[in-house]
Amino acid sequence: MRLWGGRFAKAPAEAAFRFTASLPFDKRLWRHDIAGSLAHARMLGECGIITRAEAAKIVSGLKKIERELSAQEKQKGEPDFDPASEDIHTEIERLLRRKIGRLAGKLHTARSRNDQVALDMRLYVKEEIGCILEALRNLQGVIVRRAEEHMKPGRETILPGYTHRQRAQPVLLSHHLLSYFWAFERDRARFADCLDRADVLPLGAAALAGTSFPIEPAFVAKELGFSNTFENSMDAVSDRDFVLEFLAAASITMLHLSSLAEDMTFWNLSETGYAQLDEAWCTGSSIMPQKRNPDAAELVSAKAGRVPKHFSGLLAAWKSLPKAYNLHFQEDKEALFDAADTLEGSLAAVTGMLKTIKFFPDRMEKAAGEGFTVAVEAADYLVRKGVPFREAHGIVGKAVRECEKRGIALRELPMNEWRRLSPLFGTDLLKHLTPRGAVTAKKSSGGTAPARVREQLRMAKRALGGKAR
Repeated sequence: MRLWGGRFAKAPAEAAFRFTASLPFDKRLWRHDIAGSLAHARMLGECGIITRAEAAKIVSGLKKIERELSAQEKQKGEPDFDPASEDIHTEIERLLRRKIGRLAGKLHTARSRNDQVALDMRLYVKEEIGCILEALRNLQGVIVRRAEEHMKPGRETILPGYTHRQRAQPVLLSHHLLSYFWAFERDRARFADCLDRADVLPLGAAALAGTSFPIEPAFVAKELGFSNTFENSMDAVSDRDFVLEFLAAASITMLHLSSLAEDMTFWNLSETGYAQLDEAWCTGSSIMPQKRNPDAAELVSAKAGRVPKHFSGLLAAWKSLPKAYNLHFQEDKEALFDAADTLEGSLAAVTGMLKTIKFFPDRMEKAAGEGFTVAVEAADYLVRKGVPFREAHGIVGKAVRECEKRGIALRELPMNEWRRLSPLFGTDLLKHLTPRGAVTAKKSSGGTAPARVREQLRMAKRALGGKAR
């Protein structure tokens, strides 16, 4: 069955059909296609374009098809579709014709596959964004819970913060974890913003020019839960900005997930020993019995390159397109579906790993005191005595060099050596040269001091209860 064959004397070449057919991948949209068709049929009946009795019969047939396909999906994993159908729209109409005969042909009145597929894609994107927003919120909830666990007063967990993959300054583990909370909060805001622009009904634009029938798009919008209807029929069938925005938002979220996965992988190293990933998220080696490989975390990091590929691919495919529908848009489905699957799978994996990872606070705090991570505190000590920071930086740099020669920590450098470098150093310096002293001193807004991190936790909880920002 072809929806467009009247003008053609020949059937498509087999190779041409296989090359252009989209059913192998757009079959995923069958629920959305039926939902759009149900709303369209009801509107046709309400507007008198077809009789109410005809509309009721079409609706009844579509509901039967929906129940049958749902049962097949439950039994077999996916419904049975005729591979001879060109796309999901053709297949649903074919199934409807089997149910109600020639009347099925009236369903396509006042619409085209151009606005039909645009509708299906918007319904799909809206649905996926809802799932992703919930998954992001769940992950943020885990971050908040794990951060709270490590904020026991006076015993807050400290670990080394890193820059350039080198130990830099001590920070609270909770501060580090909450840095991801705010990244994922921006991700939630981006997806919520994308949802607003996907929430526009395109059905009624027909092929590109609209229709001569007295349709009522607002009726269909209400039936399908859309907040807005299109302003321009040509734009309605050619707008795929919402797909690009989804892919862009998904790409950025995958970068954040990759970064968190890499941190957990690093903390899990035997060389650091800061944490241990739960066995449920690790695999073994086929040759080395002792191995616990962080495969799920590594795969999240690897998959972070997959989603931006889809984004850049569609940008390239759609550049310089003339207005209205072009078959270039068929490329959006495999890219969108794979990106959504990849993102949802990665969100589930990272949430599971973070929920079950075991932290070792003693090892973290010991490491936080190594590698001269408190050197900035010695420089700040001099600055508070009136020394310009640039001079203080040079003085403490000499102290670090002396300690490296002796193989000792800054706290172990004799006070007479400190005073030789600057007479402004006093014995009270030593209380600043500990990981806890360094952390407690960072009281600036958004800093890692315990009081500031507790403020962050309160803000994070408020954010979870409201709209993403």
